Amino acid sequence: MSREIDTAARLGRYRWRVCAMLLAATTINYLDRQVLGVLAPFLQGEIGWSEQQYGYIVSAFQAAYAIGLLCAGAIVDRFGTRIGYAVAISVWSLAAMAHSLAVGVLGFALARFALGLGEAGNFPAAIKTVAEWFPRRERALAVGVFNAGSNIGAVLAPLLVPVVAATLGWRAAFLFTGILSAVWLAVWLLWYRTPEAQPKLSPAELAHIRSDPPEPTVEVPWLRLLRHRQAWAFVAAKFITDPVWWLFLFWLGKFLASEYGLSLATLGLPMIVVYLMADAGSVAGGWLAGRLLARGWALNRARKGAMLACALCVAPIVLVTQVHNLWLAVALIGLAMAGHQGWSANVFTLPSDLFPRQAVASVVGIGGFAGAVGGIGMSLFAGSQLQATGSYARIFLIAGAAYGLALLVVHLLAPRMRPATLDGTGGSP
Repeated sequence: MSREIDTAARLGRYRWRVCAMLLAATTINYLDRQVLGVLAPFLQGEIGWSEQQYGYIVSAFQAAYAIGLLCAGAIVDRFGTRIGYAVAISVWSLAAMAHSLAVGVLGFALARFALGLGEAGNFPAAIKTVAEWFPRRERALAVGVFNAGSNIGAVLAPLLVPVVAATLGWRAAFLFTGILSAVWLAVWLLWYRTPEAQPKLSPAELAHIRSDPPEPTVEVPWLRLLRHRQAWAFVAAKFITDPVWWLFLFWLGKFLASEYGLSLATLGLPMIVVYLMADAGSVAGGWLAGRLLARGWALNRARKGAMLACALCVAPIVLVTQVHNLWLAVALIGLAMAGHQGWSANVFTLPSDLFPRQAVASVVGIGGFAGAVGGIGMSLFAGSQLQATGSYARIFLIAGAAYGLALLVVHLLAPRMRPATLDGTGGSP
């Protein structure tokens, strides 16, 4: 242990400061989008939307998110992470505040659509930043750390939003995150540079960051990327499992409020516990893969072994509708969300495992598009199921089975996890 600490001290830790900025941005990203999820059970009564109309509002965000991801990855690859991230957070912070002007279903749908366009830039920019600042063996942990921001934001939302809404009204709850976004944006533009352009980075740490074999500089059209089975492995994993996260994000508050009679004042604590568990899962999933690699496991075995462990954590969610105790339900949901976030830490690392840095953001964008499209289907299905039956049973059955299916598809498409060779001829799996 002391040897590891001495080595880290010699190398420097500047790259982890960059990771902390990504963590902060992802936290703000999820805080912005989760405000509606916290207030939904109560706005539904005040504004009068139906279950199906709520599904449409959520789908508007996901449709824009899908569209934005098609563009965001390519924009980040073309203009770089510094400018790409700045544009994204500017758009999504303005859209988040625009919710305060909404007066009906259409107004909320338009605000959610604009929010989705801006927030689509977060993960392509963050994943590319990790690829720029971390060697391959550290990327899963770095992704797990910044991806934990999705849970921190989701924890802060039920902690802060009810207080702001009760004190200043629900419209103020959509406004207060704008200040956080502006502060982050100012720090990012003043401070962030690529490793080669950062004067505070030590030569030893730069050599560590660039310790992987050199990668060729290429510009890769999307159609060429989609010739590779490695790209389809990532796309399939996102399409199958992202809808489960969307389900938790936008329906968890409604599920707990309807099934256990929670009020705005009592909803916060169960949601905080769930997202704290998810937070731990995000870091643990990345740590597990890194630990297995450190023990000498091959990349293929380590990555898929960690993904299998995470998939097994999600499976018990199928039982949650049979549980009548609130805290047992919270434990099942928290375990499933921890499993998803650990899964995501590894899935988000697949593009940097399988493609050169210059193509990473584009691959992430394509996969994110697929995940958002899957999320639209889940939102419409959940809305129609609840409108027709009032039961979550089929919804959670699908959620519990999704990860095992996704892992099988990933293994069939990339059985050996060989990196793609972007020479225009397609790549071997």
